[in-house]
Amino acid sequence: MGATRQILVVGPSWVGDMVMAQSLFMTLKAAGPCEIDVLAPGWSLAILERMPEVRRGIAMPLGHGQFGLGIRWRLGRALAKTRYDQAIVLPGSLKSAFAPFFAGIPQRTAFRGEMRFGLVNDMRRLDKAALPMTVQRFVALGLPAGKPLPKPLPRPRLVANPANQARLRADHGLDAGRPAVAFMPGAEYGPAKQWPLPHFAALARELVAHGFDVWVLGSTKDAPAGEEIVAAAGDGVHNLCGRTQLGDAVDLLAMSAAAVTNDSGLMHVAAALDRPLVAVYGSSTPDHTPPLSERVAVRYLRLECSPCFARVCPLGHTRCLHEITPASVLDALVSLGVGARQNAGEAA
Repeated sequence: MGATRQILVVGPSWVGDMVMAQSLFMTLKAAGPCEIDVLAPGWSLAILERMPEVRRGIAMPLGHGQFGLGIRWRLGRALAKTRYDQAIVLPGSLKSAFAPFFAGIPQRTAFRGEMRFGLVNDMRRLDKAALPMTVQRFVALGLPAGKPLPKPLPRPRLVANPANQARLRADHGLDAGRPAVAFMPGAEYGPAKQWPLPHFAALARELVAHGFDVWVLGSTKDAPAGEEIVAAAGDGVHNLCGRTQLGDAVDLLAMSAAAVTNDSGLMHVAAALDRPLVAVYGSSTPDHTPPLSERVAVRYLRLECSPCFARVCPLGHTRCLHEITPASVLDALVSLGVGARQNAGEAA
């Protein structure tokens, strides 16, 4: 057995992408003894803590879009002390490649992105047709150039924190005797990825009638959406948006009987926790960033105008989402073994 390799991964800037990066970390571990550190936005450290493959997350001291060359140089010199054998740079930006270069890491692997010649010395050409999915692209960078991807790809598997789960139940008054379905009504990208709130509310009423609680999860930005669902659905619906941190959302999802979500970062978290999951797609498509789990039912209409990848529906009707009915999502939950429950005493 060879020496343990030291690997630095420069992580992505989106929650879903960070979850999918775990497939890369699994691939690296399967290839031989290694220690993996991940340089990533501070918000992502809670996700990385729930990945057994990661030794430590290192918070990037600059915000999204900030160049800060001097700060990147000082960061690189600090990273040099670890004497990494390889850096894998997942973002395509020029600035993301500076820290590994300044750290003097001998092998710096990335796809060709912005003008990074010299900064990246193990440059790969991305064939988007051969690697249509984001997770495939991440895993490919963890393999020698040209080597086929493992089949099947390793799927992300986050590990919850039981002590934090107990705290969350106590702090938010969540009944351990009633199973819960988590709703994630937010979509950071824009309303063209957002299933209508009245649909969420109608589904919530059905689930509460069948013996479930509903936990609405999301950021502070999503709190008004959560309040709208609570106002329309009534008792049994808990709006936790903005009242929890990202790590808390991971641990709440791990306790959920199922999840219903837009195409969002938390969708990928739920999939990585192997929760029965209904994923609703509108302006985007499951062909590129599907939830990586077997217990998934996708609701996607494949209209002639979709996917448009727009933030706001360019035609003004958002039919791709409005025509996905609450009844069809409830049917999807039932197909996953969830939702047909008549009282809290039966198994979900």
